[in-house]
Amino acid sequence: MFGGPPPAPSKAELQAQEAEASAGLQRAAATCILLYLSPHIISYIKNLV
Repeated sequence: MFGGPPPAPSKAELQAQEAEASAGLQRAAATCILLYLSPHIISYIKNLV
């Protein structure tokens, strides 16, 4: 606003941001799968005992 646009990120910064975003998406997907499967796993364990 008062100093013009910020400088463009470097290639290293872009790669770091992409790696962080990718890791975040992988964690979110793993969490979704775990939450989906947890009731089934609990039910299976209860049936074993």
